[in-house]
Amino acid sequence: MLTVSAIKADIGSVGGHTCPSSRMIAEANAALRDAVAQGLLVDFAVTSTGDDVCLLMSHRNGSGHPDVHNLAWEAFTRCTGIARDEGLYAAGQDLLKDAPSGNVRGAGPGSAEITFDEEAPERKAEAFLVFTADKCGPGAVNFPLWAVFTSPLYNGGLMLPTMRKGFKFRIIDMEHAHGDRVIDLVSPEEHVDLAILLRDENRFGIQSIHSRLHPEQQVVAVSTDRLHTIAGEYKGKDDPVAIVRTQGIFPAPEEAVSPFVIAPYVAGGARGSHTMPLMPVAINTPVTGPYCLPLVACVAYSVNGDGVLSEGVDVFGNPVWDNVRLKAQQKGEWMRQQGFVGAAMLPMTELEYSAFRKSLDDLEGRFRTLG
Repeated sequence: MLTVSAIKADIGSVGGHTCPSSRMIAEANAALRDAVAQGLLVDFAVTSTGDDVCLLMSHRNGSGHPDVHNLAWEAFTRCTGIARDEGLYAAGQDLLKDAPSGNVRGAGPGSAEITFDEEAPERKAEAFLVFTADKCGPGAVNFPLWAVFTSPLYNGGLMLPTMRKGFKFRIIDMEHAHGDRVIDLVSPEEHVDLAILLRDENRFGIQSIHSRLHPEQQVVAVSTDRLHTIAGEYKGKDDPVAIVRTQGIFPAPEEAVSPFVIAPYVAGGARGSHTMPLMPVAINTPVTGPYCLPLVACVAYSVNGDGVLSEGVDVFGNPVWDNVRLKAQQKGEWMRQQGFVGAAMLPMTELEYSAFRKSLDDLEGRFRTLG
């Protein structure tokens, strides 16, 4: 069995929430290179999206293995030390505990992992996409994944025999702080029930998707931890990472990315408190534009039977996505023209301007009831 793990965290960035430094990336590469030499990992790749560092690792230890998660934590800790040495902003921001209890879930970093049989006869070759997002919550991928795995309007492959039976979704209540509160729903029969839950991207998120034709085959894994649920206060947006296996019995890459063409509005943006469009960007793109648009990058990989990763293909780096980026910028400008009013900012329960609540409390004390 082969496991692909993607673990991501914001651990410090240059000049504000822009991007990690080159020394941090080099340190992460060194930590994972040592793990390959020691036999813990088979292969790895290190990327960044906005101010987040993502560690992609292939290994044979299974999902949630303590040694792999501790390795990721140690790599992030080493990078945090460099960030502090360089005086970078928000050094160690996503490391919410002194150390994880054998798993980074619940400790701050986002984690998506899939374990599969690389010799399964229905998978002649193994291909997958890694989506990494910044300045948005884990529910930011709700609509794209719902569209890809339930709607032929976005994925014509759903009409083929290999996918016509549909998929099983595991949905998690991200506001439930004491253990995973989940529900399993299947498409196509329950695609409307899925929509009822997934429309609330701040509470419900897709944790995993499995094939119904081959129930043992997991196709999607998404990080679903919410930092404010863990920490009890605003610690930055949750910035999801997702793994989506592709081709054959699963959607093709071009089908998997098709919903991102609309640059859907999501919760995030500046200080995590706005409704803004999700902009597809090239991998390793810093946050340097106006409005702090939510970003999503996508890299395509193959992995062979020995667990060795191919070179990555930068999916959203293609010029065909330039028009979508312009669309996202325009949609963001339209929303920000509305300033702080109504739908332009998140509901009070989701507002991440922490000091805003203090300002509101100060005003509440001045109200009086007229008799």
